[in-house]
Amino acid sequence: MSELRFDGRTAVVTGAGGNPSLGRAHALLLASRGANVVVNDIGSDPEMKGYPGTASAEAVAAEIRAAGGKAIADSHSVASEEGAAAIIGCALEEFGSIDILINNAAISITAPFDVMTPRDFARHIEINLMGAYYMAHAAWPHMKSASYGRIVNTTSSSMTGFSAQAAYGTSKGGLWSLTRALAAEGAALGIKVNAISPGAFTRLVASMMEETSPLLQHSKANLPPELSSPAVAFLAHELCPVTGECIDSVGGEVWRSYMARTPGIADREHTIETLAERWDEVMAGACEGELGIASFDTSDWQLKPYVGNE
Repeated sequence: MSELRFDGRTAVVTGAGGNPSLGRAHALLLASRGANVVVNDIGSDPEMKGYPGTASAEAVAAEIRAAGGKAIADSHSVASEEGAAAIIGCALEEFGSIDILINNAAISITAPFDVMTPRDFARHIEINLMGAYYMAHAAWPHMKSASYGRIVNTTSSSMTGFSAQAAYGTSKGGLWSLTRALAAEGAALGIKVNAISPGAFTRLVASMMEETSPLLQHSKANLPPELSSPAVAFLAHELCPVTGECIDSVGGEVWRSYMARTPGIADREHTIETLAERWDEVMAGACEGELGIASFDTSDWQLKPYVGNE
C-alpha cells in the first residue's frame, strides 16, 4: 500500500507541547507525512501541581521545522470560546484552512470523590470537555464550508468507571457522547468525528503517580506515546472509513470499544419481583472480556498526595 500522507492538509493538535506527550507524538507524525501543523499548548497550568517540567509548543514546532516539516506554535487556552477561536484563527491565517482537529489537551487529577474539591472537578469539565467543544465549534463552520473535516477527540478507558477518577472519567465520558453526536451531524457534511482512547507514558501520567509506582514504571518502559499516534493519524486521514467510533491504541495494540445492549427481557406486565426473579436474563449476553467495576480499582497505583484547589 502506498504511504498515506497529509500534503496540503492543515492540522491543529492541542496539548502538544509536552515531552513526552501524546500531542507531541501526534503532531510529529502528521508533520512527517506532509501536514501543516499548529502545535498548541499553554505551557504550564498554575493550578496543576506536580507536573514535571514545562511544555513548550514552540519547542515542538521548531522540532518539526528542523525535520523539514511545516509548523507554528500557539499558546492560547482551549478552555474558552475566545481561546479556541484564536487557535483556529492561527491555522487559517498561517495555512489557509483547518482540515484536521486533534483534541488532546486535558488535565487529570486522581483523588477520592469525597476529597476532590468542586473547583478541581469543574476544571476537568472546563478543559477536557468544554475545551474540545470550543475547538470543534470554532472549526466546524470552516469544515462545513469545505465539505471536509476530520476531528479526533481523546477519550479514556476511565470513562467506564475508575475509582478515584470520577472527574476525569466524567469529562471523558461526556467527550465520547459529544463525539457520537458530532459524528451523526457531520455525516452529511463530509466531517468525520471519532475518538481515540490511548495509553502511554506522558507528563500527565507522571504527575499522578509516585516514581516507585509499578504501573508508572511499566508505562515508562513499555508505552511510548508514539505507539498511539498511528491510530490517531489514520482516523484523521481522508481514507478513514468510519465516524462515531472509539478506537483504543495502547502500546502497539489497537482495538475498537463500543457500547452494547443485552437481549434482556420483554414483559409489559413486569413488576419489581419479576426483575428480581429474571435479573440474570436482563444481564445475560455480556461481551467477552467485559470488565466489572472491581477491575477498575486504582488503590495500588501509588498515587501522589492530593492537594486540592479551592
